Amino acid sequence: MVGGGQGAFIGAVHRIAARIDDRYELVAGCLASDPERAHASAAELGIAAERSYGDFAEMAKAEAGREDGIDAVSIVTPNHVHAGPIIAFAEQGIHVICDKPMCDTLANAEKAAAALEKAKVCFLLTHNYSGYPLVRHARSLVAGGELGPVRAVRAAYMQDWLARPLEKEGLKQAVWRTDPKLSGPAGSLGDIGTHAFQLARYITGLELASVAADVRTCIEGRQLDDHAEIMLRYEGGATGSLTCSQIAVGHENDLTIAVYCENGSVRWAQENPNELTLVHPYGSPARRLTRSGPELGEWAAAATRTPPGHPEGYLEAFAQLYRDMADVIEAGGKQPADAAPLPGIADGLTGMRFVDAALRSSAAKGA
Repeated sequence: MVGGGQGAFIGAVHRIAARIDDRYELVAGCLASDPERAHASAAELGIAAERSYGDFAEMAKAEAGREDGIDAVSIVTPNHVHAGPIIAFAEQGIHVICDKPMCDTLANAEKAAAALEKAKVCFLLTHNYSGYPLVRHARSLVAGGELGPVRAVRAAYMQDWLARPLEKEGLKQAVWRTDPKLSGPAGSLGDIGTHAFQLARYITGLELASVAADVRTCIEGRQLDDHAEIMLRYEGGATGSLTCSQIAVGHENDLTIAVYCENGSVRWAQENPNELTLVHPYGSPARRLTRSGPELGEWAAAATRTPPGHPEGYLEAFAQLYRDMADVIEAGGKQPADAAPLPGIADGLTGMRFVDAALRSSAAKGA
């Protein structure tokens, strides 16, 4: 692991997820940019001192040279330290798992993608919501064609944790997410807007053609955006809307997606992830599908761990991506043809292009 040391949030989530299915063992790390804190973090996690590193490039080279070197690396650093580790480990032939967004800027994402494609290593971008069973079932319903062509998409990701200037109070998670040197040119747009965008793309299979965006900063003195309203036009004619906000008072982690097709629709909410609302055919009553319930396909069944009525959610969705990635690595880089697709290089590049386009549109007053 690179990043994820003392005081980090997402690193612990990745470590739990990696262990849920007993497919990974954490044996090496460069857990912080400060070597002293990196080694202290490694000791807390039981990583041997000789496999605790103060520099990710040193770690990549050293682990590649060991007979028992790592198979894969998990990158859980702030956005500005994604491209460097991706490139360093790819060049050493080590598979890469990276938290989203792919990088801080589109230019860095393109450099990272080129290194990954040249090295031909496996790459997973942990857009964890694509690991939920009912999200995968929603994709299968749309892809299967029974709902008909997609007409419209509505995605929203609403939070309120940055409704006050917490970065001025020194809260670590707020400090780096609102600093353009660490996060890149986007705030809420890059942090959660990319999740909503990827979820819409994952379920519909549609590629974006253009955006018209209003990206705002509501907290005085904040350097990056904390709210955005975006109109979407997809190739083929479907349209959509996307809202992302971290100043929406009263919303904790309110990610929702609705896909409206010619013959029916599907709706899913992350805060109630074990239910999918399906209307099909047109004119019929809404049906409530549950995870582990009847009528679900193979993709949902393969991503389900607990019996009906036993809630699954955030950690298990991350774990599903880790389990799927383990299958790909052990199969020599090939994913089974009947498996649910995984977010990878294309998702990373497309997400960064979405951010770049939205920022340029907003700067041009919504063009």
